[in-house]
Amino acid sequence: MLDLVTVRQGGSVADALAIARRTARHAESLGFARYWLAEHHNMPGVASSATAVLVGHIAGATERIRVGSGGIMLPNHAPLVVAEAFGTLAELYPGRIDLGLGRAPGTDGLTMRALRRDRVETEDDFPADVAELQRLLAPAQPGQRLVALPGAGTEVPIWLLGSSLYSARLAAERGLPYAFASHFAPRLLLQALDLYRSHFRPSAQLQQPYVIIGVPLVAAPTDEEAEFLASSHYQRVLGILTNQRRALAPPVPHFLENLPAQHRAAVLDFLAAGVVGGPETVRAGLTRLVELTGADELMLVSDVFDPELRLRSLDIAAQALAAAFPASQAQPG
Repeated sequence: MLDLVTVRQGGSVADALAIARRTARHAESLGFARYWLAEHHNMPGVASSATAVLVGHIAGATERIRVGSGGIMLPNHAPLVVAEAFGTLAELYPGRIDLGLGRAPGTDGLTMRALRRDRVETEDDFPADVAELQRLLAPAQPGQRLVALPGAGTEVPIWLLGSSLYSARLAAERGLPYAFASHFAPRLLLQALDLYRSHFRPSAQLQQPYVIIGVPLVAAPTDEEAEFLASSHYQRVLGILTNQRRALAPPVPHFLENLPAQHRAAVLDFLAAGVVGGPETVRAGLTRLVELTGADELMLVSDVFDPELRLRSLDIAAQALAAAFPASQAQPG
């Protein structure tokens, strides 16, 4: 599960945090492997800016599920700060913390400059920052002058996230698990996975390629109801595409059909990896994605306005996932 900690129309940030907490507990009860929190800034309707704080909040509210970042936008942070934050989390919740890293700003240009101050990012900085973060989370070496405390020796599992070929290649070269953002940028999905697998080099963290793909999902007892509920997600996507971001809106009947053809095509392209429907449609859709991509895990993004119906959507998805994935499949981390 990937959660942006969505603020709903008529609701507050406190409401969104409480919904995330309850959703994580429900996902854990269904047997989900992970619950990740995104990093976004200055975005109406999204309350996941303090990602490390949220990871601790969710980990403290659950017992077994792995909790992590999906992801920390590394150019916004000094590697030492990230190592100390996630090292602390790893000490508080041993064996349960994941550190997903991205290189996008996760925001607009003005906010990016406010986050990074006077720092000017180059293409070489992200690989160097990833390497530094790996060193800071590894056991401290004799004579090492810069040590993350907490952090050193925790070896928090690092994942690389991306929606392009750049991160796929870097994850392959470093022998790291890879998560592709097909929940909003599915166009390069198959090409990125092929590049990652064909160039993968085993590492101390990972011996074989391991992939998560993002999947927008809305499930309901019938295809018709699922399509109605998914209109909240469609409205959010349209807002992203037209730069009119707002809190998550209630569902609207026949929303897609009433859009101009150009907008409808853009929304569907954005959500090309999505699965919307009743139980059989969801089972078939998730199975098709697994067969098409060979993904080791699916990370669901479920923007349903009614929190209760969101939990029901996860119930239906969990039954479908049980058929799509062998129960014995190994999970890194």
